[in-house]
Amino acid sequence: MAFKRKKENIKDRIVVVSGLPRSGTSMMIKMLEAGGIVILTDHERKADEDNPKGYFEYERVKKLKDGDVDWLPQAKGKVVKIIAALVTHLPHSYEYDVIFMRRAIPEILASQRQMLIRRGEDPDKVEDEVLAVLFEKHLAQVIDWAKKQKNVRFIEVDYNDMLKDPDPLIRNINRFFGNRLDANQMASVIDPELYRQRKT
Repeated sequence: MAFKRKKENIKDRIVVVSGLPRSGTSMMIKMLEAGGIVILTDHERKADEDNPKGYFEYERVKKLKDGDVDWLPQAKGKVVKIIAALVTHLPHSYEYDVIFMRRAIPEILASQRQMLIRRGEDPDKVEDEVLAVLFEKHLAQVIDWAKKQKNVRFIEVDYNDMLKDPDPLIRNINRFFGNRLDANQMASVIDPELYRQRKT
């Protein structure tokens, strides 16, 4: 689903990939790069077993909620990863194209659990049932926020569907960006071998 579709030049806008942690945001970042959009990243967070192809994050994003927005001019015409918990802190003074990743909640929970175990952290600190309710509520709030912003164009992309049948979703994403992207290169990034914690 997409909202407020316009034809502004992508160079004047900031492309944002958002979603819950472990929802396919890193894959989408790489797809957009392959399609022709430069990533804003500082390479501070290195690839690991959970994300063997990299995270492509920009550390200053984490300070959005503290009002650190001076870096945003650098993001114009580029794509930056901003998790769902922070995307609503984006200031109104810029125009955004937001791709919001969705993934089956049980898979997100299972993926997060494995990440915590690898890091030696307690995966049972909060029950999955409680987290699932919180995640669903948070997703609804973020999507409602995006629909109401006059400076935000918004499209949802389902991670599970992308791995099953990517072509229709890639075509939709390309239309969202005015058919400016290289769809074949975007498709080449998808690696089913990295689709772990399947629950569907």
